[in-house]
Amino acid sequence: MEGIHSSTRSRDLLRKIKEFTLSILEDLSEGLSPLIFIQSFRTYCTNLDSICSCRSNKPSGHEILTFQKESHVHRIDVLLRVLLIVQQLLQENKHASKRDIYYMHPLIFSDQSVVDRAINDICILLQCSRHNLNVVSVGNGLVMGWLRFFEAGRKFDCINSPNTVRMGERSLNLVSAALYILVVEKESVFQRLENDKFCSKNRCIVITGRGYPDVPTRRFLRLLVDKLCLPVYCLVDCDPYGFDILATYRFGSMQMAYDAKFLRVPQIQWLGAFPSDSENYDLPKQCLLPLTIEGDTYSKDQWLPPAPS
Repeated sequence: MEGIHSSTRSRDLLRKIKEFTLSILEDLSEGLSPLIFIQSFRTYCTNLDSICSCRSNKPSGHEILTFQKESHVHRIDVLLRVLLIVQQLLQENKHASKRDIYYMHPLIFSDQSVVDRAINDICILLQCSRHNLNVVSVGNGLVMGWLRFFEAGRKFDCINSPNTVRMGERSLNLVSAALYILVVEKESVFQRLENDKFCSKNRCIVITGRGYPDVPTRRFLRLLVDKLCLPVYCLVDCDPYGFDILATYRFGSMQMAYDAKFLRVPQIQWLGAFPSDSENYDLPKQCLLPLTIEGDTYSKDQWLPPAPS
């Protein structure tokens, strides 16, 4: 069934690509400058006085790309080149990483971030997730504990040893007797739990994104929560960076806001020290680290919504 759904989705995306390129050609043939509308998304809350009901998967505006603006010409050129590569991947049922795509035209693309932006633009235009384009990435996260899964005919047994997070296009056959999922911020904490045989003493699954979680790690966690219906907890440092990592798991990232509904885990619960604990438990001042100028600036940049334009 998965193969049938994947084939249908590929045909639908190829149809959208054809319609998009034909609309550009029609405008050019009539002497018009094509207009490409890229919808904008947000992940911050705009209603700070009540319970949040924001929907980050709904567009909050749009950007118009046109050949009439010199600054847009290169971006459109890159977008169309990457779109051609995506079309070939879908037609031939092949996969490529973002890095693979960059090295197809390194002189034109100039930087990996240029390709990343084009892929995000294409996802928004075609209303799909990145993996639907057959653009894949190797997960940086680790998983261990009461979990066994199969992908592409291979078995991964996480109870015996940690495994790299796997998130291919094929659905994973999950088997687990865990009672909960624990997400930890740092690889050092993950390794400490492994050394202490934490999962042998506790029926759980432990995951780390090794800092800021990448897309495969977040998709994998979302899949576990959806399929296994387990409570999930997140242990992070009580500092601006820890808060941002927790928010990325819970709400999604700004860069991937258009795909947040497939990457976020709204039910994830914060585990660890709270800022209020220092006062509630009269912690000695020497146990606390002062907020640095960099940390203060970072927290304001990350958590304050942009000023209205």
